Amino acid sequence: MHRRQLLNLLLASPLFTLPFAAHATQIRNARLWRSDDKLRLVFDLSGPVQYKTFTLSAPERVIIDLSGAGLSGDFTQLALKNSGITSIRSGHFGKGDTRIVLDLAAPMQLNSFLLPPQDGQGHRLVLDLTSATQAPRQIAAEPAPLVDKAHPKRDIIVVVDPGHGGKDPGAVGSKGQREKDVVLSIAQLLAKRLKREKGFDVKLVRNDDFFVPLRKRVEIAHKHNADMFISVHADAAPRITASGASVYALSEGGATSATARFMAQRENGADLLGATSLLNLKDKDPMLAGVILDMSMNATIASSLQLGSSILGSLEGITSLHQKRVEQAGFAVLKSPDVPSILVETGFISNARDSARLVTARHQQAVADGLFEGLKKYFQKNPPMNSYMAWVQEQKNGQV
Repeated sequence: MHRRQLLNLLLASPLFTLPFAAHATQIRNARLWRSDDKLRLVFDLSGPVQYKTFTLSAPERVIIDLSGAGLSGDFTQLALKNSGITSIRSGHFGKGDTRIVLDLAAPMQLNSFLLPPQDGQGHRLVLDLTSATQAPRQIAAEPAPLVDKAHPKRDIIVVVDPGHGGKDPGAVGSKGQREKDVVLSIAQLLAKRLKREKGFDVKLVRNDDFFVPLRKRVEIAHKHNADMFISVHADAAPRITASGASVYALSEGGATSATARFMAQRENGADLLGATSLLNLKDKDPMLAGVILDMSMNATIASSLQLGSSILGSLEGITSLHQKRVEQAGFAVLKSPDVPSILVETGFISNARDSARLVTARHQQAVADGLFEGLKKYFQKNPPMNSYMAWVQEQKNGQV
């Protein structure tokens, strides 16, 4: 189910109360079994969930953080003997989140993915664990293609927003290079690449040189039920020596750096947007409305940070990075409470070296390819429910 559909159901339900808002999804049960080459742990969920995983050493552990999820079942029935998992612990984490810790006897490699309701099963979080020392299996020279019988799975919808346009040229370089022209070219190249990739659909906020207000850009993402919104820029920096690409996500609090604050103020101008206008909260109790908005924004910002990190990793081999982490600030164009949104500074047009590269067709194509690879990697790890990419992952991993 799409995040926006879930929010609408929550808002419409007379059973929606503050305690329920704190734990929108329940972890109901866990199942564990082994095959020849892996250990599979499945968490049965009451609904969709945002999650992240990471590993720790000394001792070896796998950590799973589930946003806005509570635990209604337990793990006492799992047969852990000789599984490689010595114990499973859980507890509250953050604001209404749950952390699950797998204590391991030895290092293990983890692959995780979500499955939507199917064949009588509900929502599931699947963890596949393999030995870190296990030799990789041989891959056939010509792997059998996936059987695709006009699958009913939907495309992932990406809205690409070339910054500025029309009466707003954006930043201007020392030789007259205009930001609005550079980012339109990169956005168009990214859109072409997305259109060639099965399972994706793309919408451009503008496909020519015209002005679009910030409010309208966000509305376009909502109109098309976007799974992702990416705004492409090539701004000027306070210092002409500043160079390299950077990625920004929304911050509900302060900016993470002076540069992030400067960029947000520059982009926002007078066209500010309140996120509450994008959810139908007018008839709700103010406290309840605040909880709903906070719950949605927290999950969306977490997804945006993951998306931004993936894109930064792909851009690192193409251009220098101004910041090696995703920065955050109050960008108006990123204030969608239910659409993961990022702003990518492809470089600073105020920097002579950056601007000289940004206007070349070769570099524009390389940047567009980097953006594509980054978002594709993100969606491979986080495929939207009922999407073609989720279906592909199910076929690769087998039905659960």
